[in-house]
Amino acid sequence: MATHAKALTADQVKENFRRVGKTITQWATENGYTRNEVYRVLNGQAKANYGKAHDIAVKLGLKPTAAMAA
Repeated sequence: MATHAKALTADQVKENFRRVGKTITQWATENGYTRNEVYRVLNGQAKANYGKAHDIAVKLGLKPTAAMAA
């Protein structure tokens, strides 16, 4: 039986950024997103069920990838 990594919470993602000394704005720029798009996902204002918000959530580890969900 395969084990899957659990999705992270928004607080865990923010703590990971603090731990490595990277800002959310830096991550957003490096990944081609705006700061506001990333904050909307992290703060729960965007549901992130599909589209760009979903892509952000997957890259941040908030949602499992399609391979992990299968």
